[in-house]
Amino acid sequence: MTDIRPIRNEDDYTRALAEIERYFDDEPEPGTPEGDRFDLLALVIGDYEQKHWAVEPADAPDVVAARIEDTGANRKDLVRLLGSKSRASEFLNRRRYLTMEQVRALHAEWHIPLEVLVKPYELRKDDKPARSSRQNTA
Repeated sequence: MTDIRPIRNEDDYTRALAEIERYFDDEPEPGTPEGDRFDLLALVIGDYEQKHWAVEPADAPDVVAARIEDTGANRKDLVRLLGSKSRASEFLNRRRYLTMEQVRALHAEWHIPLEVLVKPYELRKDDKPARSSRQNTA
């Protein structure tokens, strides 16, 4: 287990990848010296990747859009689940959150994990001021 150290730059990262690669075809037994070396290399590589290339998990609008694209579903299917064309559009364009009823429908029918559907995401801010629902009748 000697010579395993923190990864501080791309050269260290490349070296660590080369070291761990030799274990991919013949993974060592856990608890052995080679198994411990494998685990430590995986830890330092994972730590470096998380710090330098962390990928934010996709949010509900992205996951639903990907599901439509990947499964051959279409917007009409989404409209049916969300209740109206405008609701589907507002959701996909990040102008509206899902209701709990919509979350349940997407989870039940499209098997999207609940934690993805209920995770908060940022709504798009309009460039125009909001219109009042009351008309000026003066």
